Amino acid sequence: MNPRREPRGGRSALFDGIEEGGIRAASSYSSHEIDEHENERALEGLQDRVILLKRLSGDINEEVDAHNRMLDRMGNDMDSSRGILSGTMDRFKTVFETKSSRRMLALVASFVGLFLVIYYLTR
Repeated sequence: MNPRREPRGGRSALFDGIEEGGIRAASSYSSHEIDEHENERALEGLQDRVILLKRLSGDINEEVDAHNRMLDRMGNDMDSSRGILSGTMDRFKTVFETKSSRRMLALVASFVGLFLVIYYLTR
């Protein structure tokens, strides 16, 4: 006799639809009810994902805004430093134009010599 065709007891009849990994479709449920239940679970999963993506996109938006503000501040600082450097270069030009080349050479050589002396003393 085939073991699948044997009559089952009351307990086995109660747990007939339960398998590993979930509930199998029993004859008391229609396929429409099961599909609807699966759709509801899938919808809840999608809602959780949408909420997660919404939070993530909000965090990305805040991060982008913060970086834009930081870049704007850096741009303003660079503009101000460019102005300061251009003023300094103008002053150097006036110094180089008014001094003789021999004095400038002596000044540059003395700075280089002083730097080398300090370098060897600290080494």
